[in-house]
Amino acid sequence: MRKTVIAGNWKMNMTPSAARAFVEELKPLVAGKNGCDIVLCVPYVDIATAAEAAKGSCLHIGAENVHYEASGAYTGEVSSSMLLEAGAEYVIVGHSERRQYFGETDHTVNLRAKAALSAGMKVILCLGELLEARQAGITEEIVSMQTKLDLAGIAEEDLSRLIIAYEPVWAIGTGLTATPEQADEACGIIRRVVASLYSEKAASELTIQYGGSMNEKNAAELLAKENVDGGLIGGASLVPAKFATIVAAAD
Repeated sequence: MRKTVIAGNWKMNMTPSAARAFVEELKPLVAGKNGCDIVLCVPYVDIATAAEAAKGSCLHIGAENVHYEASGAYTGEVSSSMLLEAGAEYVIVGHSERRQYFGETDHTVNLRAKAALSAGMKVILCLGELLEARQAGITEEIVSMQTKLDLAGIAEEDLSRLIIAYEPVWAIGTGLTATPEQADEACGIIRRVVASLYSEKAASELTIQYGGSMNEKNAAELLAKENVDGGLIGGASLVPAKFATIVAAAD
């Protein structure tokens, strides 16, 4: 069976003290929810505090980005080993906001994913099409190409520590949400590409999240779809009660 993973992406929100208070409030709300893995991907400065607060609970802590080099003259960047020592188990790579605002490409996303996997981290790899691609009817071509480029050189045995998050860029922060049918279709495209690159077994075991404005109101319907194995949650992950409702839907 594929593992269901609900991951919060806090983006540029929450100070360390706010992160500690959030985790303490969330822990009792999700206690005993063992039907899915629960991850909080937080700003770099919050990782150590969140990891300490999450000890002994079902919560896992992740980062929002990572550099592809182990060390060096990369001012402002953070390596996998730094994240691991701070307490991060997961890391997001290739989020649409990183691609849009900070020049990420499929090539650099691929490098970041391989670096994190090599260091022993678990990776949430984001991909998805722009509104223009959706309107032009080339979603399948774009999503297939991204999947192939982003997974280039990643070994099949490493897929057990990799999650793909399908995030239609037109549904990020816009209030728009893909229909459950659209989400299932796109996640199915990714799964078919993975099968062609690796094996049917690898594709059937790969966790594929939906990451386009999933919230406490639409989560159950989206998560009921065959190819949707969890969610990468933005705004709703900043409110413990809302995030816990999504976890309950997955559990």
